[in-house]
Amino acid sequence: MKITTTARHFSLTKALQDYIEDSCSKLEKYFDHIINVHFILTRENNRSHVEMILHVPKNNFTAESVDNDMYVAISDAVEKMEAQIKKLKEKWSNHKKKSLLDNSMIFHANLIEKNTERKTVKIKRMVAEPMTVEEALDIFEEKKEPYFVFKNLETDRINVLIQKDKEHYKLIQP
Repeated sequence: MKITTTARHFSLTKALQDYIEDSCSKLEKYFDHIINVHFILTRENNRSHVEMILHVPKNNFTAESVDNDMYVAISDAVEKMEAQIKKLKEKWSNHKKKSLLDNSMIFHANLIEKNTERKTVKIKRMVAEPMTVEEALDIFEEKKEPYFVFKNLETDRINVLIQKDKEHYKLIQP
């Protein structure tokens, strides 16, 4: 996560920058797909105005706060952003649970035998379970199959693991 800060009408101190970075680290424990965060800090008429812009895949969020103290305004903006991120994470997890039941997760593997005059097609239906590549490798090592199909949580796409030899694997990402 990249954090950028813009200070208007005052100079940004190291302590304030450290406070912003510590506050943003709280956001990562709720949601780890954050691309970058931009803070715009403004001081006018003894009032501190904080605008926080957060970028995640396919979404941008903003949170604003105004207070006499800059630190309190930053905390308020981060709390507002936490609520938005929790809502987004819940939405994504509910969507993933729904998509597990959806037929789009079932795919067909066509195996063609070339020994006969006519091509015989064997259809194998399976459900691609959502998991990380590391989890897929652990499960694949236990199985005796030549390939393993799963839904990659990081890319949200179906991937195939193939064992090249005893030590090497090939990951196919369409």
